[in-house]
Amino acid sequence: MGANLALKGRMTEFGVTQEELARRMNDAIEEFTGRQGDVSDRTIRNLLSGRTRRPIARTCVALERVFGCSVEELGFSPPRSAAPPEDPVQRRSFITSVVGSTTASFVPVPRRIGASDVLRLQDGLDHLTALDDHRGGHSALEKAALAGAQQTLELQQHGVSERVGQQFFGIAADYTSRAAWSCTDEGRLDQAQQYLDRTVILAGMSLDWAAQFSAWNQIAMLARQQQRHNDAVAAAQAAQALPITRRDPLLASLAQARLAIGYSNRNDTQAALRSLGHAEEALAKADRASRPSWIAFYGAAELLSMTAIVQQRLGLPAEAEASSHRALAITPDRYRRNRALSTVRLALAQLHQGDADLACATAGEVFGIMEGSDIPGRIRSELRAFNHAVGDRTPGSRTGAEWADRLRANRS
Repeated sequence: MGANLALKGRMTEFGVTQEELARRMNDAIEEFTGRQGDVSDRTIRNLLSGRTRRPIARTCVALERVFGCSVEELGFSPPRSAAPPEDPVQRRSFITSVVGSTTASFVPVPRRIGASDVLRLQDGLDHLTALDDHRGGHSALEKAALAGAQQTLELQQHGVSERVGQQFFGIAADYTSRAAWSCTDEGRLDQAQQYLDRTVILAGMSLDWAAQFSAWNQIAMLARQQQRHNDAVAAAQAAQALPITRRDPLLASLAQARLAIGYSNRNDTQAALRSLGHAEEALAKADRASRPSWIAFYGAAELLSMTAIVQQRLGLPAEAEASSHRALAITPDRYRRNRALSTVRLALAQLHQGDADLACATAGEVFGIMEGSDIPGRIRSELRAFNHAVGDRTPGSRTGAEWADRLRANRS
């Protein structure tokens, strides 16, 4: 029996002490069980010394959430209740198999249901998040998410423990939330509302604060698109009030950014700028702790993009242009939709400063960014809004006519 060098190396890489690792693992356990974990310094010492080579399932899930890799990569053997390893080809074909049918079943019901199934279902959520990052919302993503929610709830009915059952409710909430988001991104807001109503119920049954945060975050976004700005503020405040938000600066930052947008849409300048300041302060305190994949999009680039929205709403186009430039400079290429949206907002800020030619050239870059994929409804809506703004500011101009022709030619 020797020291676990793999775990020690990961701790060094992440810059965490034994005490900090215990705290993060307990937080992770609370997120997926609804109850604070009982990982102690002694637990960590046993893991590092090699005394514990096959941790219990709960500990395995917590380790994988904190470090973002399998327990095998951390030098451990999986728990004895784990299902046989999933074939890599089967894993890669997840999306293909799911989107082919709304009734597709991509997680077989095993004889023993437990932590391994939780991990497999969460892996499916990660695949959907990656697909959304690349293409944006579309009907195949919606169907895959609904199939995932259905499969999860079917597993929940197979006599699982209370703890695992709550986890399944949380995962079903996340899948339903993905379906809602796909509809929101496509511009099908009424359908998105129906899915979100269901999401809130499932998240409440799960006792999973992260799932509840995700639901309120989406409700705030949907309310903004529906022009229900008081509701958007209330939803962001609900997200802000959750216990997990008070503990996690990253979530606190996102909730404050949503509040800032809501306040700006209500023309409450001071409240909007104050919330932006709080969002920046909280983000500066955020660490690299493991979190659900859906929030991977949020960081400095997204906060700058949301800042540009607030500044534009408050009549500060020069500041909005600067924020949009900064956002685009650091937004990863894989977030194509985010880059496209920031580009439209940059174009709008340029237009509001009187440079229609530059603004139209900037907006035209969206078609190159999204080349090879249908343009999601939310981006098309932003482009139409930009087109109307060009018409209002340069009526009868050649620039406006050429832009309108280009927009029509790139309908998809």
